[in-house]
Amino acid sequence: MNFSLWLESLSMALGALKSNLLRTLLSLLGVTIGIFAIIGVLTFVDSLEKGIKGSLSFLGESVIYVQKMPWTFSSNYPWWKYINRPTPSMEEFDFLEKNLTHAKAISVFATRGGFTAKYKKNSLSGLVAQGITYQHNIVSDIPIQYGRYFTQIEIDRAVEVVILGNTVAQDLFGTEKVETIIDKIIKLKGRKFRIIGVLKKQGDNLLDAPSNDNITIMPYYTLAKMFPEGKTGIQPTISIKGKEKDKKMQNVEGEITGLLRIKRGLRPKQEENFALNRPEQFAVFLDGVIGVLTLAGWVIGSFSMLVGGFGIANIMFVSVKERTSLIGVQKALGAKRAFILWQFLLEAVLLCIIGGIGGLILVSFLSLFSSDTFVISLSIKNMILGVSVATIIGIIAGIIPALLAAKLDPVEAMRSV
Repeated sequence: MNFSLWLESLSMALGALKSNLLRTLLSLLGVTIGIFAIIGVLTFVDSLEKGIKGSLSFLGESVIYVQKMPWTFSSNYPWWKYINRPTPSMEEFDFLEKNLTHAKAISVFATRGGFTAKYKKNSLSGLVAQGITYQHNIVSDIPIQYGRYFTQIEIDRAVEVVILGNTVAQDLFGTEKVETIIDKIIKLKGRKFRIIGVLKKQGDNLLDAPSNDNITIMPYYTLAKMFPEGKTGIQPTISIKGKEKDKKMQNVEGEITGLLRIKRGLRPKQEENFALNRPEQFAVFLDGVIGVLTLAGWVIGSFSMLVGGFGIANIMFVSVKERTSLIGVQKALGAKRAFILWQFLLEAVLLCIIGGIGGLILVSFLSLFSSDTFVISLSIKNMILGVSVATIIGIIAGIIPALLAAKLDPVEAMRSV
């Protein structure tokens, strides 16, 4: 069928839809609800995934954390064995730093709460301080807006310098512009610290996970001077970032395991007394939850689409019956089967596409329920998916009525009343 006939079929399909406007609106309602259910759930799931991953961004990507306790516990492993494990030490960090060949960067960090920051008459209490080593900005994201990062000398010599979270800087300095506070002196635990940087504002996150906005960052050894390592002091965590070519981080993980076993003097048959934690553990759990929610959306939406598809198929059968004599006249005047088929198939597809667009418009209204921590937005991918699903439903619902119309005998068709 040439392009002009295709356009004529499209014109006749549109005319048929306009002439039965109420029936058209009722028939596309099922498709609208179905697309809204499917794309609405997918949009919600996408927003949830972005929110959760944003909340966990502080863990970094392709990072392994050497710690005493695992993030997920085995139900049949004695809990007291976890308690009795030794805490990672700076000696182990130095050993790994010298011997690891598959790591892009390695750092140590520790956190301690209960800090009070003072500047002139202003003070902030209940702050969290984090001590880090030099390569921590490679292992983890430290987005500095003003000022600079630590130098290697400042880290090694435990210089009393600090990088402030954005909220800490704003609350502590009040009306002063944040960019002007670099090199000013504040007091932390009675010690004088020089400000060398201020972090970019991160904002709230979905899981209320640790935020850079309310933190103060200093060299690890500076924090260790105030709170020595131990049960009552700080307990360091070794963090290692793998190389890009080590996709699943199997090489670096195996190397860490082997080196730590050597350093701790574990015999071949002895079990490991350390945990290698990876953010991917949360990703696996998250993927499972998202998979269930996505499946639920498709199941719920499929029932609505099924009802809508049957409704449109029924309407198309009625339309064929009503226009049987017209089909006979068209065939008598030389209209081919393809012209008749496309005329009714396009009508069914147009019904479903209009219903699908209506469903997408309803989904777009979900953005009104967005918040600072949970932003709902309809993506281009989901819009294309919605229109594609609607088109497929239209083809399935309209193909049989269209074929029946195309196969009608012109003489018999013109005789029908």
